[in-house]
Amino acid sequence: MPPDAAPAATRAGAFTADEYAARLQRLRQRLAAARVDVALFDEIEAMTWLSGYGNSENRWRCVGVPLQAEPFFVIRALDATPCRQRTWITEVNAYADWDDPFPVLAGALARRGLAGARIGLDFMSYGMPLARFESLKRALPQCSFVDLGPLVWELRLHKSPAEIELLTRAAAIADEAMTRAAQACSPGASQRDAARIAAATFVERGADPGPAGPISAGRGWDFLHGHLEDGPLRAGDVVHLELTPRVAGYSARLMRCVAVGAAAPATVDAMRRLVECQDRQIAAMRPGADAAAIDAILRHALLASGLRTSFDNISGYTLGLYAAAGPRTSDFTRIFHPQARWTVEPGMVFHMYASAADVSVSETVHVRADGPHCLSRLPRQLFIRH
Repeated sequence: MPPDAAPAATRAGAFTADEYAARLQRLRQRLAAARVDVALFDEIEAMTWLSGYGNSENRWRCVGVPLQAEPFFVIRALDATPCRQRTWITEVNAYADWDDPFPVLAGALARRGLAGARIGLDFMSYGMPLARFESLKRALPQCSFVDLGPLVWELRLHKSPAEIELLTRAAAIADEAMTRAAQACSPGASQRDAARIAAATFVERGADPGPAGPISAGRGWDFLHGHLEDGPLRAGDVVHLELTPRVAGYSARLMRCVAVGAAAPATVDAMRRLVECQDRQIAAMRPGADAAAIDAILRHALLASGLRTSFDNISGYTLGLYAAAGPRTSDFTRIFHPQARWTVEPGMVFHMYASAADVSVSETVHVRADGPHCLSRLPRQLFIRH
């Protein structure tokens, strides 16, 4: 296949051949600028975005993208057939579970005249720890290696219309799952009931199977990643729900909280003030806006209001493709904090979140040319379950 030709077809998956061809072209432009002959991508998010297929790294696997030849897969034999069913890439090099994958890689490179190539890698890849990198170098003694950094993560920042459609579907599922899970948070029920209902709603409504997301309770602001508890809910509890449905891997996220029994007036007031502060922050997320300035809107308001005495976390981060079998639960390619040095651009999507005084709220925000657009349609308020 010529280097800029479109894949002939996708065998399955959420995107067209033209979509993958555009991604490949953008990638090769960056590879040419980095002066590499071939790049190897072994993080599941990068593999999936480029090829339509990714899987866990029980055994090492990669997508190889030469600058002037056809891309290829190296993967364990057990996963070769599912790979062929999902990817547009025609060459899938398989190996037995007890074999070393790097000689297979070396053969694929040699057939393309790349036995002495300048190879691009992401040196921070979780698929390439030091011991594995040393094995790679031994298998390719004539090659040199160049750090590409988080190249694919950067390319993924600007979402295509097809990606936005998947995120919009995920947001609608989050709305429905949140409504149902919140209804389960009544006295005598448990957080596990809410998690079960949310996860079942994901599958019922067409999302990928997977966990509901963080469900917890706590005081202050740093309860967001607490543990799921089995005990019965009691009047006065506040349950934090962060739901993370994925559609074809693309995750929208939504945070709301539920007051069990009658809500304390202070809790209702805290939620109202928290929403007002975040509303002003989201409204400022227009193309060209400074990320640190956007962060400051929420940060300064919460500190000045007394809702928080310290603010040690970010206020938003990138959303998009998340791997079910990957180690990263959040994408920090772009994050909102006081030292951020970047600007908001059309096509970016973020999870903007806030917590204070025992309550929490968040939105999935798509930055369009005309400004921010929340993909969720669920009211931004405290749920109360008697």
